[in-house]
Formats: sequence, structure tokens, C-alpha cells
Amino acid sequence: MERPPNLAAAIDAAAEALVGVLDSATSRHTVSVSPTQLRVLSLIIAHPDTNVNRLAELLDVVPSSASRLCDRLEAVGLVRRVADPRDRREVRLIPTAAAETLLRELNDRRHQAVQAVLDRMPNRVQHELLLALLAFSQAAAMSAPQTGTDSAARTA
Repeated sequence: MERPPNLAAAIDAAAEALVGVLDSATSRHTVSVSPTQLRVLSLIIAHPDTNVNRLAELLDVVPSSASRLCDRLEAVGLVRRVADPRDRREVRLIPTAAAETLLRELNDRRHQAVQAVLDRMPNRVQHELLLALLAFSQAAAMSAPQTGTDSAARTA
């Protein structure tokens, strides 16, 4: 099968459309935190027992920047710092119930927004899209270097 001449451009345009749908769903929520802070919360949830130094590595920032992000999240009640029971010199970052609720609600909104777009597509096309996305993900995984972060954390 021959590749359409503008397949990469079509994928880029579809990715932009998807980002627009997701951003719109997020902006309609009464979010009191920035996209960066949402990403921090997602990373903390995805990587239990994270401390500020590990968070800084995941974000590719200096520890003082990660600490300031956590200060702001702690001030609004979304993160707690607790001593590690195995080594009291270590401080772990723990998401609060409010943080978990916030992320769950945002994910639900985003999924609903994507589903609304999918509902406007014929079932056959939805199935073809699913197969194509699975194949794309597999091909990307074969060529992507392993960085230690998962895709959910990168997209938050």
C-alpha cells in the first residue's frame, strides 16, 4: 500500500485538533492550577514515593524550581510533604484526595470531549482509527528511546 503524500501533515493536523479538544475540555473546568502544576500532580500520582529531587529529574528542572512548584501545590491543598518512614531525612510528595479528584474530573471531561467527537464519526471509521492508532503506538514504541517516564505523565 502506498503512503498518502501528506500523511505526516494529516497526522500533525489531527494531533493539533485533538490537543484543541482536550484543552477546551480542560479550560471549561474551574481549574485553579496551571498546566505545569497539573503535570506535576500527574507525575506524583504516576510515581509513588516521589521526592522533590526525583520530581525535578522527571520535569528536567533544577530541584529549587520543583520545590517552588510543590510549595504552590501544597498551599492550595493538592500536595502534602511527609517524612519517608524508611528514612526520615527523605520527604515524599503525596497527592491529596482533592488532587486525585481534580485529575479524575479533568480526565473524565477530556474523555467525554473526545467521545463527543468520535460520536460524530461512523462506527467503521472509529474502528479503523483504533487500529491505526494501535499500530502507530506500537511503531513509535519500537523507535522511541526509553526515558523512564510514562506517556501519561508526559501528556499531562
